[in-house]
Amino acid sequence: MGEAAKEMILVLDFGGQYNQLIARRVRECSVYCEVHPYTLSMESIREMAPKGIIFTGGPNSVYEENSALCSRELLEMGIPILGICYGSQLMAHVLGGEVKTAPVSEYGRTEVSVSDRDSLLFREVSGRTICWMSHTDYIADVPKGFHATAATTACPVAAMEDAGRKLYATQFHPEVMHTEEGKQMIHNFVFLVCGCSGDWKMDAFVASAVEQLRKKIGDGKALCALSGGVDSSVAAVLLSKAIGKQLTCVFVDHGLLRKDEGDQVEAVFGTKGSYDVKFIRVNAKERFYAKLQGVTDPEQKRKIIGEEFIRVFEEQAKKIGKVDFLVQGTIYPDVIESGLGKSAVIKSHHNVGGLPDFVDFKEIVEPLRLLFKDEVREAGRQLGIPDYLVDRQPFPGPGLGIRIIGEVTEEKVRIVQEADAIYREEVVKSGASKGLGQYFAALTNMRSVGVMGDGRTYDYAIVLRAVKTSDFMTAESAELPWDVLQAVTRRIVNEVKGVNRVLYDCTGKPPATIEFE
Repeated sequence: MGEAAKEMILVLDFGGQYNQLIARRVRECSVYCEVHPYTLSMESIREMAPKGIIFTGGPNSVYEENSALCSRELLEMGIPILGICYGSQLMAHVLGGEVKTAPVSEYGRTEVSVSDRDSLLFREVSGRTICWMSHTDYIADVPKGFHATAATTACPVAAMEDAGRKLYATQFHPEVMHTEEGKQMIHNFVFLVCGCSGDWKMDAFVASAVEQLRKKIGDGKALCALSGGVDSSVAAVLLSKAIGKQLTCVFVDHGLLRKDEGDQVEAVFGTKGSYDVKFIRVNAKERFYAKLQGVTDPEQKRKIIGEEFIRVFEEQAKKIGKVDFLVQGTIYPDVIESGLGKSAVIKSHHNVGGLPDFVDFKEIVEPLRLLFKDEVREAGRQLGIPDYLVDRQPFPGPGLGIRIIGEVTEEKVRIVQEADAIYREEVVKSGASKGLGQYFAALTNMRSVGVMGDGRTYDYAIVLRAVKTSDFMTAESAELPWDVLQAVTRRIVNEVKGVNRVLYDCTGKPPATIEFE
């Protein structure tokens, strides 16, 4: 954490699927927050001096052998703690309460009755409120000093607290959008219980980050891995502001970009562009295709692409001479999805979990590592980056390599490039792009029989995806107008050779991820 925020909330992750979302909700209160594994030492927690701690949910039962637990000492430090779902059961279990298998499991939308109207956690929350439940265990008996503050028809302890010790717990998930007044509950915990003031401001972060980068790099040289996407562009401008001509931006065209994207990136950052940075474009399509030949496993694809990126950057660094620092546009969701402590690896991001064991740079610098996507966009605006770049459609570092199911070939890349360009063009032309977080076309590994021009075809199916999201940690499938989908379908099957079927993905995140691999 930099000097931009002097107070923080610590999220201890017990393997919950919403760990990022909890942190995001806290930051929406202008309070800095970090996620760490539950195994974080007491010494480290004391050094962090958090204003409050939040325990996440988790997949285990507290009474099982080898379940994720915390020490009683942590609960007796005097730091305000909010336990959520598994975190609430953990608090009860460690402090002498009783947790059992629930007679009735609760999943999804549930009405909760607040019984303690004086609770700080439920200040300005309705007496009856809709919350999101997801549990098979429940608190059968609260620990000494606690009392139940909310209930449902099936769960007598939907929330409990010991206000004297500033210990609070909810069986439901206040961090998810389905809990209608969850933001108010998080706000209450952060401000009324923890006493935060809300000093996490993006302008302060940018100023602090520039100063820290200047100190870290000194008179050394840095190479920025520039993809032209939002994250790497903001990282590049941030570094340029800090160290000027000591920075070289290297753009690797790995042959897995969207249609004409390589030329567009060069137009922005190259010699005729808007930014006074050293820019090198490396056309490396053939070497990436060769490495990916025959590879179908998505994790392996990510790791191959990640390693090959590094090798290209190492080669360029040697040409430049004495480059100690590699700069990447890694952001917080990348870090957490690539595995945090004992949490599940959702997918290895090529710039985090996809890095090779050996990297020939003195240090990897990731100035955006602790920011969420919308915070990165705000940092970009603070840096004066124009909206057309800041609000650009996100594009993953591995590119179309993870939007092609199965083996990557030049022919498949052509198909998805053409289909994606048509889709994006039609969505923008129709005005349907407003409010969308991300939309793109991907190529399935499915081939099916079709009829075109009175003849039989046996071609690929393209799948279209469009989601609404603000933070890219959760997302819901967008309901695009049917006439737009029809127009896109007609154009793709008529204009893109090798495609005879178009599908639309209606799945949210979770259970899916936004990208396909």
